[in-house]
Amino acid sequence: MGALGEFLRARRQATTPDQVGLPHVDGRRTPGLRRSEVADLAGVSVDYYMRLEQGRERHPSEQVLDSLARVFHLDPEAARHLHDLARPRTPRHTPADRADQVNPTLITLMQSWDHPALVMNRRLDVLFENRLAALLCNEREFSPNLLRHAFYHPEWYQDWHSAANVWVAHLRATAGAHCEDPFLLDLIEELSQVGDFRRMWGTHDVRTNGRGILQLRHPDVGEVKLAYETLPVNSAPGQVLLVCQSMLDSHSADSVGKLRHLLL
Repeated sequence: MGALGEFLRARRQATTPDQVGLPHVDGRRTPGLRRSEVADLAGVSVDYYMRLEQGRERHPSEQVLDSLARVFHLDPEAARHLHDLARPRTPRHTPADRADQVNPTLITLMQSWDHPALVMNRRLDVLFENRLAALLCNEREFSPNLLRHAFYHPEWYQDWHSAANVWVAHLRATAGAHCEDPFLLDLIEELSQVGDFRRMWGTHDVRTNGRGILQLRHPDVGEVKLAYETLPVNSAPGQVLLVCQSMLDSHSADSVGKLRHLLL
C-alpha cells in the first residue's frame, strides 16, 4: 500500500456513517465507513476504490479525488494533500550545504525584534532562534527539534496532547507524497518507537501550523502562554519563520516581558 492508499484508509476509518448521512446500524464491526459505502458515495465501483486503497490504481482522475475529498469531509488543506499524493511532484533538490542555512539578513532582522522568533525547516529542526526564543526554549534542556522535544519532554507542555497533535499534523503536511529526505525518514522511524507518535502519525491528519497558542511550563518564569504565527521563508523553500507574542489575557499577559527580564 502506497502513501495514497494509507491516507484513504485512515480517512475512511475516521469518517463515521453519521457524518455522511448513513443510517445507524447496531453491531458494525468496521471502524468508520465500509469500502462499499465510500465507493457508493464517491460514485465509483467497489473494485476501483479497493484498487486505490491497495495501491494498484495510481492515476485517479481529478473528479474522483474531489469526490473522495467530499465524502471524507476534507478541509482545503487536506484535499490538496490528497491531490498531491495522487500527483506527486518531482522534488526540488537543494544542495545539502545550503538547505538549512538561514539568510544572514533575516538573522539580523530577527535579532532586532523584541519578541521570540525562530526559523525551522520541514523536519521541525530549529535552524536559528533570536535571543528571546533561546530563553523561551531554554537551551539547557530544549531539543533543537520541536517534535523530538514534544515527545521526549512532555512535562514542558501545559496541554501536551494538543501540542503534539499539532506538530505531528504539521510534519505530515510538510513531508509530502514522496519525501526523499533521509533525515526526515530517520526522524519518523525514531519517533515511531513512541506509541503516542505512532498513533498520531497513523491518523494521517494534515495541518500546517499557521497560527496557534503555545503554552509551556518554563523552569525560570513559570507558565508561559504565547500566541504564535508561522510564515514561509520564500527565499528558502521548506523554511518557516515562527514569531510569538504575549496573550492579552489574565496572568499570562506579560509572558514575553518575563523573558525580557531574564536578559537584564
